[in-house]
Amino acid sequence: MKVTRAVSPLLLPLCQRLLPGRLAGLSLTLLKATALEIAILAGHLLLYPTGITPERRPTPTPPGTPTDLTDTGSRTGKGTHTDADSRTGTGSGASDTTRLPTPTRPPVVLLHGFIDNRSVFVMLRRSLAQHGRQQIESLNYSPLTCDIRTAAELLGRHIEEICERTGRPEVDIVGHSLGGLIARYYVQCLGGDVRVRTLVTLGTPHSGTRVVPLMNAHPIVRQMRPGSGVLDELCQPAPHCRTRFVSFWSDLDQLMDPLETACIEHPDLLVQNVRVSGIGHLALPVHPAVAAGIRQALDAEETEARPAAARADTARADGVTVA
Repeated sequence: MKVTRAVSPLLLPLCQRLLPGRLAGLSLTLLKATALEIAILAGHLLLYPTGITPERRPTPTPPGTPTDLTDTGSRTGKGTHTDADSRTGTGSGASDTTRLPTPTRPPVVLLHGFIDNRSVFVMLRRSLAQHGRQQIESLNYSPLTCDIRTAAELLGRHIEEICERTGRPEVDIVGHSLGGLIARYYVQCLGGDVRVRTLVTLGTPHSGTRVVPLMNAHPIVRQMRPGSGVLDELCQPAPHCRTRFVSFWSDLDQLMDPLETACIEHPDLLVQNVRVSGIGHLALPVHPAVAAGIRQALDAEETEARPAAARADTARADGVTVA
């Protein structure tokens, strides 16, 4: 899984003249990544109010009820569905008595990070929808959430409701930062592997992060520190876990300390760790190259069971290069 996007910055000759070659390349990459993070943060602050309210849920249609397609609408990328979209899996017009085939791929559930909301997934949601994902749901949890375990239980109730409403036995989850940790706890510790086919995490501190010690006053931040009770639970044996894990980690992630904490290291789990080069933490759910990697991960065929010792960290050599 490798996507390369070549860029020819105007500052390259100056950097090469003032700094040693290797240091110039690193500094230029870091400069571009920082500028991108600032631009993404500014854009996200503008979009943030649009994601505060929960996503509108379609009303389930009783079996045998004619499907009304007079208001087909469209998927906007902000998490809004019409009832017709949810019942037919499409936003295009059709006869009011025609029911299109049920999508064969599981619904995708998007789960945001700490002090964030579903608006962070506007670009990713649009990319997934444009490439055939017809059932996409963005979930919000309260910014006042103080316990990963409680948030995981709430996620489980949402997943059950989604499966009942869509008629699908499983979902795929994409979790950014803390959202990935909540989803992993649900899968490993609350039996969520029955419902989650693939869990993709983006910049998630699976082994704990030491960044910003002053944030330790918040209980959920303490749970994301190395050696916390929650992380100790995730280190426990999970020999029968059926979910496939794909963890995207960035070599310029400012919130992961150490950087490799965003990798999943567990002998019992089926894991693919994907290194992303050239972007920071905020860009992971936004960048088109990462979105392409996520689509590839979700579309991958189920990997056949392998001996536990050979299952973890199967693809550390693969990566996404964006700069």
